[in-house]
Amino acid sequence: MATSVIQGFTKSLAMTVLSEIGDKTFFAAAIMAMRHPRRLVLSGCLSALIVMTILSALVGWAAPNLISRKLTHHVTTLLFLGFGLWSLWDVFNNGGESEELAEVEAKLDADLKANKKGSKDGNKVDDEVKKHNRSILLHFLSPIYLKAFSITFFGEWGDKSQLATIGLAADEDPLGVVLGGILGQALCTTAAVLGGRSLASQISEKIVALSGGVLFIVFGIQSFLSTVEP
Repeated sequence: MATSVIQGFTKSLAMTVLSEIGDKTFFAAAIMAMRHPRRLVLSGCLSALIVMTILSALVGWAAPNLISRKLTHHVTTLLFLGFGLWSLWDVFNNGGESEELAEVEAKLDADLKANKKGSKDGNKVDDEVKKHNRSILLHFLSPIYLKAFSITFFGEWGDKSQLATIGLAADEDPLGVVLGGILGQALCTTAAVLGGRSLASQISEKIVALSGGVLFIVFGIQSFLSTVEP
């Protein structure tokens, strides 16, 4: 039991870190943290990622109870191999760094301008949040927290890392997958919030994508070999 939890934990941790670094939600957290109180941004992003990780693991855990474990194992193997090849394809065919950072920043800039035009009291709201940041109720109802939560949650929905978590939870111990996923999300999001844009702009997305692609393929091969073992 302990071995299976540790295996699920280590796989989930490695997969999450390599999937989330340089992801759109990583950049979004970094940029929002430069414009709003870091505690609100960090708690909003982390809450969304924790909820998403738990939901994904639950889906993966339930899958073998709905369809045969052998079929879910084969699907998981194909997912890992497919995601690995997809990542490697992006690395060698994009011809350089992706424009995700600029894309996310442009969207957040447009959103910020729209909010300023639509409400003259935007700064007053921020001041109120700062003054009452010790209030738990105000914290979780603040516009900044809700914005960070919604951007992260919907940004992760249907993402490669979410599907990979589902597949991993179907094949490994769900508890280990959840713990590893949450720790990985916490490390990446904290780095994004504390490091800001300077950290995000210095990350080599090509190297991260290459490492992630190799890791997915390794998981896929390991999963495939486990099906042919006597």
